[in-house]
Amino acid sequence: MARSVKTAVIGAGPGGLVAARELRREGHEVTVFEKSTRVGGTWVYDPSTDSDRVAVHGSLYRSLRTNLPRQLMGFLDYPFPGPSESFVDPRAFPAHEEVLAFLEGFGRDFGVLEMVRFGAEVVRVWLARDGGEWSVEWRNDDGSVAEERFEAVVVANGHYSVPRIADIPGIDKWRGEQIHSHNYRIPEPFRDQVVVLIGMSASSFDISREISKVAKEVHITSRAKDTVVGKLDKHDNIWQHKMVKCVHEDCEVEFDDGASLHADCIFYCTGYEYHFPFLETNEFISIEDNRVGPLYKHVFPPAVAPWLSFVGIPNKASFFMTLELQSKWIAQVLSGKVTLSSQETLMASIEAYYQELEHVGQPKHHTHSLHPNEIEYLNWLASEVSLPSIEEWKIQMYHAVIESFKSGIDGFRDDWDTEYWTGKSISAFSKGARTH
Repeated sequence: MARSVKTAVIGAGPGGLVAARELRREGHEVTVFEKSTRVGGTWVYDPSTDSDRVAVHGSLYRSLRTNLPRQLMGFLDYPFPGPSESFVDPRAFPAHEEVLAFLEGFGRDFGVLEMVRFGAEVVRVWLARDGGEWSVEWRNDDGSVAEERFEAVVVANGHYSVPRIADIPGIDKWRGEQIHSHNYRIPEPFRDQVVVLIGMSASSFDISREISKVAKEVHITSRAKDTVVGKLDKHDNIWQHKMVKCVHEDCEVEFDDGASLHADCIFYCTGYEYHFPFLETNEFISIEDNRVGPLYKHVFPPAVAPWLSFVGIPNKASFFMTLELQSKWIAQVLSGKVTLSSQETLMASIEAYYQELEHVGQPKHHTHSLHPNEIEYLNWLASEVSLPSIEEWKIQMYHAVIESFKSGIDGFRDDWDTEYWTGKSISAFSKGARTH
C-alpha cells in the first residue's frame, strides 16, 4: 500500500508548483509556502532592484525571453502553448510574461493554488529533537510567526536571487559603477558608457547586445579558454577579451590579453549563489564554493533521505523537464513506489561523482552544471519513475539550441525554423534527416 506523507514545499515557483502536483498525485498531503502574493517565482517580473533596505527576489530584465523554444518549455502532460495558441507572444522563444501566464494556468488547472499559503516566508526549518519530523517556521505578512510539523520537506526556493560576484584584483578601490545582472532591467542607464561585462552565459549574450545599442563600448571578458580576442563580428562597439587581470582606482581596466581601457562600469554576468538561509541542517548538508552537498543526484542528502529533498538545483539543463522528473522521483520515493539505496551506497555514489568531476577538471562551483550530460541525467530520472527516455526530437532540438548559443549567432531566436521543428517534420529524425 502506498504511503501518504505530510509534506511541506518551500516556494511556489515552477519547481514548487510541479513538485506539489506530483506529490498530490501520489497521495501525499501537501502545503506550499510562498513568501510573495502570487506563484511564478523567478518568472515574476519586478522592475525594482536591490536597495540597502530591501533585497529583491526576481532577476528578470524587461526584455528577457526564454533560452529554449516553446516545445521544450512545457511539462509532459501540459505542453507550453504553440505560437498559434498564444495570446501573449507568438514567437518561438517567448518573453517572460508568457512563461508566467503558463505557470499560473498550470497552478489553476491542477489545483495547486489551493495548496499554497501566500505571504508566508519560511524563516526556519529544522529536524525536531524527538526525531522523525521537520519543524517549519514561517512569518506571515502581518509579522506574526507560526510553526507546523511535517514528515517531509521539499526545498524549491530557486537559485537566481543571490548574486555570485567574481573576485577581481583591485576592485575594492574601484571608483566606477558596479552592477550584477540580478539588478539589470533596462539598457538606458548605460547610455554613452564604456562597460566591461564579465561572463559568457546566456544573460551575458543577451545583455551585451542590448546595452550595446545605447552604450559607447561594451567589452565582454571571461575565463573561457576558447575566447577569441577582438571586435565581435557584425558589431561596431562590442569586443571580446580574456579575463580581467586587475582594475585600478582611476577606473582603468587591464585584461589578461594585454589590452587596457578606461571603463565607467563593471557588469557581472557571473551567476548566482545557492542560498537556503532558513535551513538549520548543517550536520546533514552545507554549501561550499557553490556546491550543495552531499546530494545524491542533486536531490537527496543521504543522511536524511528521503525526508529532505531539493528540486531545481541543477543548471545548464532543460529546466522544466528536470523539475518535473525530479518531482516525480521524490513523490514516488516518499510513497514507497521507488526505493533508495542505503545511506552508505548513496554517499559512495556522490563521492564517485565528485572524483569524476575532479578528473575532468570541472571546478567545484560547477558541481551542479549538467552539461554535457543533461540528457543522460534526464533519462536516468525517467527510468527511475518507469517513464520512457526523452524523445529523440526533443534531444535534437535541445542540442540545436545549445549549438546556436555556442556559435554566438545573434538573433537566432527570431531566425528559428519553427515550421521545421513542429508537426510532421519531427518524423524526419527517424530517417536520418538533417539537424538544424
